[in-house]
Amino acid sequence: QVQLVESGGGLVQAGNSLRLSCVPSGRTFSNYAMGWFRQAPGKEREFVAAVSWSGFRTSYADSVKGRFTISRDNARITVYLQMNSLKPDDTAAYYCAAARTLSSDPTAYTYWGQGTQVTVSS
Repeated sequence: QVQLVESGGGLVQAGNSLRLSCVPSGRTFSNYAMGWFRQAPGKEREFVAAVSWSGFRTSYADSVKGRFTISRDNARITVYLQMNSLKPDDTAAYYCAAARTLSSDPTAYTYWGQGTQVTVSS
């Protein structure tokens, strides 16, 4: 069974940092673009960041530009989301996903993880 497994979520105070990780299980996604999305209670799932298969191109939502950084390791296996200067509005379940091309559209993503919760207190 192909899975994406997220980790690194937790409860932090505003202004602090967290690093999320996404590791594949059942296959690798080295030739896929990878994205992070988030969903807060009562809200739609929204794009956060994405990285191309090579790692050379990235895309960010305006709300996280300058605070979050997406990257993937040299083997293009693990994908990270470094989140700095966290705000209460960043509170959500964060999901990792894989797509054939770099995109901010969730419908472009074929594989999804189960999510990891990030809670930012004020």
